[in-house]
Amino acid sequence: MTAAVTADAAGDGRGGRRRRAAPGWLLGLAGLAGLVALVEAVPRAGLVKERFLPPFSDMVSALADEAGTGAFWRALLETLRGWAIGLAVATAAGVVLGVVIGGLPPVRAATASTIEFLRPIPSVALIPLAVLLYGTTMRATLLLVVYASFWQVLVQVLYGVRDVDPVARETARSYRFRTLTQVRTVLWPTALPYVMTGFRLAAAVALILEITGELVIGSPGLGKQIAVAQSSGAVASMYALVIVVGLIGVVVNVIVRAVERRVLRWHPSVRREVFS
Repeated sequence: MTAAVTADAAGDGRGGRRRRAAPGWLLGLAGLAGLVALVEAVPRAGLVKERFLPPFSDMVSALADEAGTGAFWRALLETLRGWAIGLAVATAAGVVLGVVIGGLPPVRAATASTIEFLRPIPSVALIPLAVLLYGTTMRATLLLVVYASFWQVLVQVLYGVRDVDPVARETARSYRFRTLTQVRTVLWPTALPYVMTGFRLAAAVALILEITGELVIGSPGLGKQIAVAQSSGAVASMYALVIVVGLIGVVVNVIVRAVERRVLRWHPSVRREVFS
């Protein structure tokens, strides 16, 4: 027994001398630096022609030139505006309809087949209809953004409403709570984590469809600027704008996750994440 204790102590000593693992953000920066170095080295080494993949330094130079023009900032604002409006409309519609459909079993049964039919339809398949209705304006792209994001929220809200404890629901009914009181005290606390999951998914989908619509339809925004740069042979500018879109995606993900942690700070999953 003494030998076992000694071995455990020796093991603990060896474990105490081990180096602490590098933080995740540092490893992420290291990976990003490696990617930047690779993009810089590959075209300069002649492995890829620069007219297909310019060095990263040329992309940064082109990005600096783009940032000095008013057209870039107007396109950026158009993209952010279309994304925000589409996400807001899709979230509001998804939450309201999800609560109504999920809270009324006859309505849920009547709409189940319709939802399963419409949800898998790709948003890009609606591009001809969007152009026919709204031409190349922002509203055409907005139609795609709302359609794609709406299903992300609606499906999650339906799952959340279905997950409500039947005992709690029946208790609220036995005490004759009003409908809005039942929604506020019983349904909403259970559905809120699902709502935030749907919102996070919808935020990413909305950005993807916003850029896709601008690329294909030609509505104002960064997607249109990317298409113009590609058609005019400004490859470095095209990649620079793609980098901007990627950075927007990162910022959107960080903000949405911060909002999710803030709203769900009471939820056990978020509390475990904070204290782990």
